[in-house]
Amino acid sequence: MTPSTDRIHRLLADGVRDRAYPGAVWAVGDAAGTLASGTVGVLDPARPGEAMRPDTLFDVASLTKILAVWSTVGALWQDGLLPLDEPLGDFWPEVTDHPLGRATAHHLLTHTAGLPLRAQLKNLYGTDPAEIRAGVLHEALHRPSGEAVEYTDRAALVLGYLAEHLSGQPLDHLAAARIWQPLGMHTTRFGPLPAEQTALAAPTELDQDTGTHLKGTAHDFSARLLNGVCGIAGAFSTAADLARFLQYLLDPATAPGKPGFGPAWTKESLTVRTGALEPARGLFWHPAPGTDPAEDVWVHYGFTGTGLWISPQLGTWAVLLTNKLYFTRDREPLTSVRNCFRELAFP
Repeated sequence: MTPSTDRIHRLLADGVRDRAYPGAVWAVGDAAGTLASGTVGVLDPARPGEAMRPDTLFDVASLTKILAVWSTVGALWQDGLLPLDEPLGDFWPEVTDHPLGRATAHHLLTHTAGLPLRAQLKNLYGTDPAEIRAGVLHEALHRPSGEAVEYTDRAALVLGYLAEHLSGQPLDHLAAARIWQPLGMHTTRFGPLPAEQTALAAPTELDQDTGTHLKGTAHDFSARLLNGVCGIAGAFSTAADLARFLQYLLDPATAPGKPGFGPAWTKESLTVRTGALEPARGLFWHPAPGTDPAEDVWVHYGFTGTGLWISPQLGTWAVLLTNKLYFTRDREPLTSVRNCFRELAFP
């Protein structure tokens, strides 16, 4: 299967013309590597002569949930340290005798734990990271676990804390050592970025405090509140690094090192795990909108304008990175582009 490079380029160029985003980087590939890739638009509208680059660093927002949390949780699961279906309170003293202690890691990974739906970390718990952690781990549930599928950033935040507890390492160190370095993802890291990498980063939303667009610093307020590192968001990456990650999901033999998770975790995750509840979800991944279950196409998005798709059945992966937040928080323009991109990437 070879994707239609010309059609993808026209689609994404139209998005630039319509101001859905200033620019985009994309790639489509299989287990052997990248089949097609490209860029459109500019890195920063304030510098219209500077084209978007293949090696542009993007604030990947909620793709952090996949790159740093889903992957390290999978490593801990495969190490035998993290039971998916046991109440968290049975093996995590911080949540024992608290409402969260009755939920399981499976509930968190399927967004069925019943956690509060909005972050509001500063309003609820202030600005001290230790107090925020205690508040989140000890708060009341929004509804009983297992009752409904409701996407919430809290799930990844809690799982990030759990990964830190089980590994004895900060999440950024854990992800780098167990996942990113073994996969050769040498440009992927949590922000804030150092100056030399900030220069290669795509700017996102206008920061009202400084009057400039955020660049090299996470857009997500919770990530900034937690010094750039948390399970919700905060990671930066490139299309090439994300291609390495997705290629590994299709063929583990392609990794230069030995990441902490392997095909057993991928298979466990890319299967509907929510039973009759809707919308259907696997473990953090969910079926791509508009696809037939037989196509086996899974996706995860990031609020800044990023997306990852993978289909073990079709043997295909795809990456689309944009900085749509530079212009707008309106989801509709990018939603249409994403769906059309997926159709072209998985014909």
